[in-house]
Formats: sequence, structure tokens, C-alpha cells
Amino acid sequence: MTAALQLPGDPSDLHLRISYADALLDTPHADALERWDVVILHGHDVHDGPRCPTAPGECVTHHCPAYAPDGTEVGTMTFVRIHVDRGQNAFWALEEEGEDLYEIAQAVLDPDTGNFSEAASETLEYAGTGLLVMDRVTLNEGWRGHGLGAVLALEVILRLMPGCRAIACSPGITDLAGKRLRDQAEWERVRARITRGWEQLGFRHHQGTVYLLSPTSQVLEEQRDVLRRRLAALGASWRAAQSEPS
Repeated sequence: MTAALQLPGDPSDLHLRISYADALLDTPHADALERWDVVILHGHDVHDGPRCPTAPGECVTHHCPAYAPDGTEVGTMTFVRIHVDRGQNAFWALEEEGEDLYEIAQAVLDPDTGNFSEAASETLEYAGTGLLVMDRVTLNEGWRGHGLGAVLALEVILRLMPGCRAIACSPGITDLAGKRLRDQAEWERVRARITRGWEQLGFRHHQGTVYLLSPTSQVLEEQRDVLRRRLAALGASWRAAQSEPS
């Protein structure tokens, strides 16, 4: 069985819904920090037969609760965009959001000023004042292991990075449900593979578990074309595999 055939569907039909919910809160914290939610969807006008409550042949598809006009959800991503030049001190704004983001703040920002630390500034060209954090990237199990996380995350980064001086992440495993990840060796193997995926986009180790990517990185622009071609090839391979006689 080819790697493409193992996918639940044609990867060419994946698409993204990127949203930011503004509560219109006039607070220093809200001014400093934006949380962007991304839903990874597959297909359009999808009817999930097993979820359909009606008898076969009786379903009015567009009114059925199993009908998904935008496709079915196969994963999610979360990005946080920080404005270091307005609102609350960005270091402490990230600390309030949780332990993972606090780790990013400790590696990249100055706690006194909320701006980029001296160590981070030395590795970054001046391309803006903001910081974009890739907080979580999660795909349903059937879609994992094909490099799709990097392909999709790159598309979001390209849309959210204007005005930012750096993109930060801390490569790790967000879904701990799989029994195989209870084995330490397998855990390390998967984590190393995830890290290689982010390094492929141009992320470079900065401090601790934190990696940084400059929006001016030539690697970023080069990988955009490479990964888009790879996605197209994977889709073509999947469709070819479907047409082969069983």
C-alpha cells in the first residue's frame, strides 16, 4: 500500500478556515494579544453517511445534520499574534495565557519592557514589531505522517506574519492519546520528526525548546513553492491509487 493510499481522502481537497474573534474588550491585555483559530477542512458539500439519522433514500441532504457544506473537520491550529508595542507588557500577557506561551516569552521577550530580548534581537532582522506564535497544530490521526502539518501551517504563517519580526514555536506532541507514544523511544522519534518539519520551513533553534523563524528568511519563500508542489504530487498519487484495480 502506498503512503498516499493510506490517507483518508484526497489531500488536494484540504482547505483552511482562519478566524479571529474580537470581543471588543478595551483592555491592555486584549490590545497586546490576538488568538487566531484555524480549522483544517477536507472537501466541500460533504455528506457523512454514517452520521445521517434518516433512512437510506429519505435524506434531504442540504437539511441533514450530517451535511457539511464547508467539508469535514480533520484538524485544528492555533496561532497567537502579539503586539509588543501596545497594550499590556507582552511578556506578561503571554504568561497569563498559559505555560507553553510563557515558555516562548521567557525565550524571546524582555520581562521589563515586553519587547524582544537582546539575544533574540541579535538573530532577527527588523521586519516589523510583532511576534507570531505557532501554538498548536493538530491533525486527525489518519492525516498524520505525510508532512501535511508543515504544508498547512506555512500557509497560515504567510497570511498572519505581515508586520511581525519573528515567528516562534516550541515543537512538541499535542495529542497524547496514542498508546504508541507511551514508549519513550517512539516519543522521541515522533518529536524529532515534528522538529524536522518545522526546521524545513526555516525555524532555527533559539533557546531551550523554542525555535524562531524570521519573516525575511529565504528558506521560507523557497519552501512555499516546494511544499505546494509536494501537496499537488501527493494528491495526484492518491487519485492514481484510487483508480488502480483492487
